[in-house]
Amino acid sequence: MRQRAAVLCGAAVIAAGTVTAVPAHAKTPRPAPAAAPAADLHWKKCATEDYPTLQCASLKVPLDHARPRGRQITLALSRVPHTAEKYQGPLLVNPGGPGGSGLSLAGFVASSLPAKVAAQYDVVGFDPRGVGKSSPALDCLPGHFDPVRPDSLPDTPDVERANLTRAKAFADACGDKYADVLPYIDTVSAARDVDAIRAALGAEKLNYFGYSYGTYLGAVYAKLHPDRVRRLVLDSVVGPDDVWYDANLNQDLAFNDRHRAFLAWIAEHDAAYGLGTDPERVETAWYAMRAALAKKPAGGKVGASELEDTYMPGGYYNGYWPYLAEAFAAYVNDGDTGPLVEAYENFGAQDASGDNGYSVYTAVECRDASWPRDWDDWRDDSWGLYEKAPFMVWNNAWYNAPCAFWPTESREPVDMANDELPPVLLFQATGDAATPYEGGVTAHRLLHGSRLVVEEGGGNHGITLSGNDCLDQHLAAYLADGTVPRGDGGEADAVCPALPDPTPLESKAASTSSRGSTLHGLLGFRG
Repeated sequence: MRQRAAVLCGAAVIAAGTVTAVPAHAKTPRPAPAAAPAADLHWKKCATEDYPTLQCASLKVPLDHARPRGRQITLALSRVPHTAEKYQGPLLVNPGGPGGSGLSLAGFVASSLPAKVAAQYDVVGFDPRGVGKSSPALDCLPGHFDPVRPDSLPDTPDVERANLTRAKAFADACGDKYADVLPYIDTVSAARDVDAIRAALGAEKLNYFGYSYGTYLGAVYAKLHPDRVRRLVLDSVVGPDDVWYDANLNQDLAFNDRHRAFLAWIAEHDAAYGLGTDPERVETAWYAMRAALAKKPAGGKVGASELEDTYMPGGYYNGYWPYLAEAFAAYVNDGDTGPLVEAYENFGAQDASGDNGYSVYTAVECRDASWPRDWDDWRDDSWGLYEKAPFMVWNNAWYNAPCAFWPTESREPVDMANDELPPVLLFQATGDAATPYEGGVTAHRLLHGSRLVVEEGGGNHGITLSGNDCLDQHLAAYLADGTVPRGDGGEADAVCPALPDPTPLESKAASTSSRGSTLHGLLGFRG
């Protein structure tokens, strides 16, 4: 089970807190110049065992949309074509990241929606510029995450220097290999690509369904072309106010809370794991494991940084908790490193697609908005958070640290406020760590006429088509005929109860075959 994909929001998020106004420096991008004539798409079969009707095509788009007849790059597309007599146009889907591949997501969405609804759409996936089967596909520094990396906690000058050297080496490698491409790997350019896809599909208006970072891409597209949006679904919404540096700081707090929820769940199931009934005792044992692995990596692979990589996916999806708990218990109770190494290989290790996803992640986030160029700012902010939220503060800092050395200038973030759209449907879990709740509330306020469906008590990231029938009924009704919950003027327009947490006795076969597990394998994690 290979789960380490590009985060995903991965990646940039807002933690719960006070709702604030859109920053004054956020701007609306200028309209693009007249585009080159849309190319015909030539669809070919690319069926898989899971998605037997999947088709694939490619589309040329300008590298620089300000020069539509200049250098062209290629986007890889997929679709499951409509089969019903009633046709509602293309439904473009995106799994987030930035850096996530959307080719398989089209098949998943088409097979997971009610058949009568899916049959009315061409469900279209794509690899955004720089990603996967699109060309050029970025891979700045293969093996950047090979184990064993320096400990993420910079408790000595030597450790801090080693991590800084790694971050700068990655940024330098990107600049050396892709100097002519990096200025155009950003969300606004990707949104221009979305419109090129719409035109190539022959659609006057677009239906769009995005998860995680895909919500930000969809909102930016809607800002550029509100008159070309027919229906817009945003699941696990990126908060618009903190793109992207502050978002990652706030994410540290939210993931720490979610990690502690996982440890409390282990304490509730002491009969299965034998780590104690006191959550604080379990937490102490986890950090003791981390300290031991910093000195002696498990299997020569899982040091302290790799351990954090392995357990971070539990903050995205609680379906992984039984696997992570078993590995934890085996190490602490029996000194058995095998399950921990297996968990790392399944959840934490990077492969070539992960290298590509991380390259695009950094390219987009470092280009989209400004980051501190003085490392003292990063150090002060991270140590300030560490006492409150030790789980991933420094791991996340080093993950984003190439932006301190990035070879391109930064753009200004896009003002997402929009009063020109048809009703937009938003989905948000109250305990989501990757895109915390307040981000969805803020987007709801800024997208005039939008409707917010809340999963009360939920902590997963990416919540529709993941087994919650209440949420999925709202999604299906909206895609079927535009129906949205009426609401009562409160913060949420509809509330659905969360699914229960998993149990230790849940079989691995059942867990890995669930829709939730499949979806989260496609959405991936934070790079």
